[in-house]
Amino acid sequence: MSTTRYILFFTIAMCVASALLLSGMFYATKPASDRNEVVFNKRAILAAVGIHLGKDLNRMSDQEVLDLFDTQVEQVALNMNGEVLEGVLAEKIDMAKERKKPEADRTLPMFIFTTQDGNKFYILSVRGSGLWDEIWGNIALGEDLNTIAGASFDHKAETPGLGAEIKDNPAFPAQFINKQIYKNGQLVAVNVKKGGIQEPLHQVDAISGATITSNGVTEMLQRGLGYYEPYLQKLRGQGATGMN
Repeated sequence: MSTTRYILFFTIAMCVASALLLSGMFYATKPASDRNEVVFNKRAILAAVGIHLGKDLNRMSDQEVLDLFDTQVEQVALNMNGEVLEGVLAEKIDMAKERKKPEADRTLPMFIFTTQDGNKFYILSVRGSGLWDEIWGNIALGEDLNTIAGASFDHKAETPGLGAEIKDNPAFPAQFINKQIYKNGQLVAVNVKKGGIQEPLHQVDAISGATITSNGVTEMLQRGLGYYEPYLQKLRGQGATGMN
């Protein structure tokens, strides 16, 4: 009986000690983990304007990324009517959680990057579905709010060598540079097209063997950019100067 009681007490003590140890490790490493996540997200946003940074984003230290973001990026949070939400930080908006809400209740992040020369780029965040799970991206528009200045994409579980090429192959996002999201005043976004480009301003080549992921990017852009259209229309009415 005493042996059984000893084993029970020993097991409970080990479980409690392990739980305390794991909890301590979690709270001890959480600040560093949170900072790494912040840096990762800001790198992804800045990747959309990578060619306009004046430096290689991949060679920048974490602190350089944070400093650049803090000094040259303005954050704006929007509702679905294109109204600015005061007191809401765009970088805190979780697009995965927003996507689960009814469309009318969603909040959108917008990031405005200003170069040292004073040129502005408007970075819009989009999210959709690939073959296996969610895909997402950031699209940078030039000051005409029509021409794409850069793009970056990522995914949760697309197939390496196929759908994962939206992130892994820099040639894919590079195709979007200088494409236009409007045609004759109507939002058409950019079509990821299989079988040859017919409209060079509004289409890019699909990824070979990844039709569903390619179609997912097309749908994500058409729907996601459309969410921003009420605010883009307001900016056009202001001559795209309302972000000073």
